[in-house]
Formats: sequence, structure tokens, C-alpha cells
Amino acid sequence: MAKAQKKPEQRNSRTKASYEDKPKTAAPAPQKTASAAAEDDTLFVALSLPEPALNEPMQAYFDKCMEKLGFIPNVLKAYAFDMKKLEAFVAIYNDLMLGPSGLSKLEREMIAVAVSSQNRCYYCLVAHGSAVRQISGDPVLGELLVMNYRAARLSKRQRAMLDFAVKMTTEPWAIEDQDRDGLRRAGFSDRDIWDIAAIAGFYNMSNRVAAATDMRPNSVYHGMAR
Repeated sequence: MAKAQKKPEQRNSRTKASYEDKPKTAAPAPQKTASAAAEDDTLFVALSLPEPALNEPMQAYFDKCMEKLGFIPNVLKAYAFDMKKLEAFVAIYNDLMLGPSGLSKLEREMIAVAVSSQNRCYYCLVAHGSAVRQISGDPVLGELLVMNYRAARLSKRQRAMLDFAVKMTTEPWAIEDQDRDGLRRAGFSDRDIWDIAAIAGFYNMSNRVAAATDMRPNSVYHGMAR
């Protein structure tokens, strides 16, 4: 007489019950770690420099920063050990980045980021990447320029401008009439070309000082306009 076979559903039922009866181990809770920028607001430069009192114009400028931004950019605090150097830095920054120009504020910030990307300047990439995000309203554009401006979908004008600024950063000795003519064909005036060169030159200087002193950006920049 043939033996009765077990029903498949009974076998499956036992297998399922056996699995469900096993004690379940809870997943470990994620560990909290300190932010990489946790000390950047206090240890923002790797040099021991004097802390003289601000003169009246620079105190007013710092007060204006607090009013408009809610904080004092660390680069200003780094230069504050010498009033002449601080005043010179503030004057050239305001002239190049905020003064009259055929370049828009966004274009000027784009130059700052493209140059700083070539120099791998942590301070300027964080601070000016934030400015690009804020002015453009496009967080992705800010990230693209930090990583590789050639991957961004830029206008012919913007691409010509950044190509020139980057060549000035990496191969300044190789700039020729054809490079300037390329900017003219993209719609830039000779005065605009001067401004592109001056802004690129300024950030090459700033990048090198920031790298030499291990200058750190304010932590608030990291979360702005995301």
C-alpha cells in the first residue's frame, strides 16, 4: 500500500512558522559623530596672530556683515590682525565682486569657484559655492562648478569666461590674442576682459593664502541654499 504523501501546504506552513519563531535581532542604532566642520568657527586659521582692536571703519564693516549675513566671514577675521591688510582686502573684494562691471554678480562668483576648484581651495569653494547656489537659485550649479565646470550646461558666454579664468590659473604664460578674441566673440568688452582677469587673479592670490594658513570657512556656509 502506497504511503500517503504530506501536503505541500503543510510543509510550507511549518517552514514559515519555523522562520517566524526565530528571535529577531534589533538593528544597531546609528552612531552620532561630530561634524567635520565642528571647530571651523573657532580654529579658522593655523597661525597664532595678534588680535588688535578694529578701527572705526572696519568695526562698522563687521557690524554690517552681522546685520546682512548674521555672521562675520572667517576670512575677514583672519585678516583682522593688521588693519592695513584688512582694509586692502575688503577694498579690492568690494570693488571686484560688488562694484560696477559688465559681469553679473553670479558670473563673478562663478569665476571665484572655477578658479578655486583648480586650486582645491577648501575655504573659497565652500564660501563661494554657497554664493553661487544663493544667487542662481540652483544648488546643482553650485555643485557642478565646485567639481567640474565643464560638466555644467553653461551658455557660450559663461563657458568662454570660465575657460579663460581657468587657463589664467593653470597656464597664464600661454594666454594669447586668440584667448582674448574668444572672449570678445562671446560678447565681452575689453573692460570685461580686464575684470575677468582681475577676479581670477584675486582668487588665485586668496586661494594660496588660504591654503598656506589652513583657513577654514564658517560652518554655516555648508547648509546655505541647499
